[in-house]
Amino acid sequence: MAEGRRAQAIREARLLLAEEGAISMRRLADRLGIKAPSLYKHFPDKAGLEAALIAEGFTELAAALEGAGDGLPNLLAAYRRWALEHPHLYDLATRQALRRDLLPEGVEEAAGRPVVVAAGGDPDRARALWASAHGLIVLEQAERFPPDADLDAAWRALAQAFATTS
Repeated sequence: MAEGRRAQAIREARLLLAEEGAISMRRLADRLGIKAPSLYKHFPDKAGLEAALIAEGFTELAAALEGAGDGLPNLLAAYRRWALEHPHLYDLATRQALRRDLLPEGVEEAAGRPVVVAAGGDPDRARALWASAHGLIVLEQAERFPPDADLDAAWRALAQAFATTS
């Protein structure tokens, strides 16, 4: 599988993840019309394939956050939109131990940089901000809020809380 085939495999894996909520090397190989062992020429294992998907997701998330415009509300809106538009990729990237050793250097930092900037450069505030946004996403995806909950107001409250605390 040439580099073009590797990129094709990543695209197909992403589609498979979006459609079925999970990926398997066998299902991916079937979609590509190849035998599963051929995938191992470019991905050492399923974790390697997942890392490629996560890296792609982090790159897209970084672009979405960088292009969000000024202000924490815009940043949070971009984060929410990206997470809700890519729920299975978001879950893959955030709901298991992150294999940083398999990611391209700097990709995680690029995705987190806008959050750190929004938190005034304080990494602890950035972690708290991200954890709060992540919690809202997880609960929203799981439909854990009451039907009459105003989630837009909850996101505004999150932005306000971090804008007014130091």
